[in-house]
Amino acid sequence: KAPEKPAIISGALSDWPAVSGPRKWTVPYLVRVAGPRTVPIEIGKNYTSEHWTQRLMTVKQFAEQYLQGDCKEVGYLAQHQLLDQVPALAEDICIPDLCFTGEEDDVDMNVWIGPKGTVSPLHTDPKHNFLCQVSGSKYVVLYPSTDTKYLYPHPTPLLFNTSRVDLQNVNLEEHPDFCHAKGYHALLKAGQMLYIPPGMWHFVKSLETSFSVSFWWQ
Repeated sequence: KAPEKPAIISGALSDWPAVSGPRKWTVPYLVRVAGPRTVPIEIGKNYTSEHWTQRLMTVKQFAEQYLQGDCKEVGYLAQHQLLDQVPALAEDICIPDLCFTGEEDDVDMNVWIGPKGTVSPLHTDPKHNFLCQVSGSKYVVLYPSTDTKYLYPHPTPLLFNTSRVDLQNVNLEEHPDFCHAKGYHALLKAGQMLYIPPGMWHFVKSLETSFSVSFWWQ
């Protein structure tokens, strides 16, 4: 919990059934356990894009349409409390003990499942965050809160915690001060856990079909 110090912890998920063994999280396993359940799927480049929307569909439909590797449109099961909705999946993971080192016992758990290319744009969250990579890998960029002045947060109340800088297409003419930002680049692999401190800006992109679980605590 050192201020503004992210860290990747290896081996933290070694006792998770979701990581290895007969209950390892794969697309066929997901469909078998949760196939009929209805979930919200984010459609589009990311939640800041003009044509972004959400659709309700079953997990089976989501897997068939977006997790087969040949879909031109990106679909993302993002920030969803699937573990509450499907208790059998909750039995496949373990809440990290470090989540209980804070001031409160409540832990917010969300699941993130999507194909290669899903993106969470550069944004910040108010709580401690453990991003646990169950399968697949993700590219992560992080900036300290002290660099906020270089990251051009959206002026609107709805997106105040999201940067206007598109890290996949940086435009220094529109955002000239971004060149002063100094952050971290990380590759988060299956079985690893990334600690993201409160207030730290982070961008996340999946490099292949990916299953992740995040734990927010304070």
